[in-house]
Amino acid sequence: MKFRDDNVRSPRWEILAELHASLDRRHRPEDVADLVLQALDGRLSRRERMVLERAAKHSSRRQGGFSSMSADYARPVGGARQVAAATRLFERSVEVDPDDPESLLEFAATMGSEIGWTPGHTDFLADRLNRDAREAAGMDLPKRQYNRRFRMLRRLAAKAGTLGVEHDKRRLLMVGVTGFGADIALGRFVADVDAACFVAYYTARRKVRREFSLSGRENPFDEIASVLLGRCGAGNDWWMIAQVRTAPDVLERLTEQERGRLLGQWSAVMRHSAELLRDRWSPDTERTTMVVRRGDDSTTWNNLAVAYNAARAGWLACLASLDALDLLDVACPGKAMRLMAADLVHWHGGDGGDVDPDTAVWAALPLPWEVLDGSTVCARGDVEAACRAAGLDPERSGWTAPAPRRGVAAFRPTPELVHGVSVADPVWAALLRRAGAFSGKHVKPEMIADVRHGLAAGVVVSDLPVQERDR
Repeated sequence: MKFRDDNVRSPRWEILAELHASLDRRHRPEDVADLVLQALDGRLSRRERMVLERAAKHSSRRQGGFSSMSADYARPVGGARQVAAATRLFERSVEVDPDDPESLLEFAATMGSEIGWTPGHTDFLADRLNRDAREAAGMDLPKRQYNRRFRMLRRLAAKAGTLGVEHDKRRLLMVGVTGFGADIALGRFVADVDAACFVAYYTARRKVRREFSLSGRENPFDEIASVLLGRCGAGNDWWMIAQVRTAPDVLERLTEQERGRLLGQWSAVMRHSAELLRDRWSPDTERTTMVVRRGDDSTTWNNLAVAYNAARAGWLACLASLDALDLLDVACPGKAMRLMAADLVHWHGGDGGDVDPDTAVWAALPLPWEVLDGSTVCARGDVEAACRAAGLDPERSGWTAPAPRRGVAAFRPTPELVHGVSVADPVWAALLRRAGAFSGKHVKPEMIADVRHGLAAGVVVSDLPVQERDR
């Protein structure tokens, strides 16, 4: 249903704007469902309203409660502190957005113009001007003051570079968990109420945190997402929907040109995330287990792996929709495995299981970035052979074809998690998180008694993995 309210700032527009803001955050599906009910007020059938109520009744607005889990993903720290220091040092004010790397670099270049500094020449030994050069440039500035300014500008340039990398990593994280939902423009979003409501709820479901379990991740496409997608028809914005759900039921609604364009988007993300994975790969990592070791930045690696695998899955789905899977006969880059905590790996083994068979396939194949840059050959036949050796069907497991569609999941309230462990009460969850429980590190000594009391009281409602030494 298209948005046609005459008053652009109507209550419905405000609700849609809030739903749009949730695309770049981590709102619980319950809270999004409550907003969806308000956005679609008076337009839902009795059955549709009943299904949405299953989630909305658990929303924070209705329950009057709170969650110990963050409602956002960590955002890069901007350069406001460096800008303030430079403004004081240079005794001048220049308009700048300290959270934008390009604006920060332009600010540094503007400030640096008065001492002959440019962003491309920041080496403290090679690029500083000596006394004669400063005098020739008309600078009446003592060496010490000149050096202070030079160092300040170096720090600004370094901050701009770091900020750019962190923004890039966060964007890839968002692509991994929501597709291209965070890139949807507000104007396009509010123009189609039904499509917008599906996009907002479905992305919220995709962003639900992983639980520490042996059963795998729950299907994000639940009964509520199914109802909301069912409301979309021929007149709705399927290109916008395809930004978050690259599945046959959506791709068939796109033109061939749109499917080709989406293929290009996923291909670009796949290659970029693979390059960043290559930069962080340690040859000493045991590929057959992928157990995280001391010193590994497992968070960054896993976020990039999620982005890469999501892009690869979207790329395969688009290839299939274009009847072009034959391209895999030439090059078929494999999946990227996440680094796993040792206690979860031992838990799998102690429960009669083994390392995920996907890990065995990953270990047997060339590294994905080597296939993508052409330095190593890995074709569909190679992947199929590795899958058979690991006891996997190469197509049904998503190695050489889009993973098969899973059944629609029943809605389940979002669990309160502390490092993947489900806790019955958000207050206890906040305390356990503060204490460092389940983090893989030592619990804070002053909070050991509180943690033991909580565990004895049964606040943990999921199974707990244990270290091998505790068996």
